[in-house]
Amino acid sequence: MKAVIAWWDLAQSGRDAASLRAFLRDEAVARFAQVQGLRLKVWMSDEPTARWGAVFLWESAEAAGQRLPQRAAEIIGYPPTEVHVFDVEAVTEGRHGTPDLAGLGLAYAERSPAA
Repeated sequence: MKAVIAWWDLAQSGRDAASLRAFLRDEAVARFAQVQGLRLKVWMSDEPTARWGAVFLWESAEAAGQRLPQRAAEIIGYPPTEVHVFDVEAVTEGRHGTPDLAGLGLAYAERSPAA
């Protein structure tokens, strides 16, 4: 398994995390749900430092090496500022009351007060 972390420094882009949420909600989440070999993708932001990015968990190095949609780079105006690839040493899930992660996060907060 491979993990990838990709970060954008949005300071030069004219975008911020709030302006990217509709992109996540309206196209990116559904598109990445169809990517072969992707076990998990978590989009994240740090608004005070103008950073936005994602953590990917891949089934294999081959899956992690595939060409991915570049729509975020088009919207932001440049590719990620940092990309790091790691070997995965172990994975677990803790106890939780959320049966499905789909539809959670700030991108969905406008649609569901429970997000």
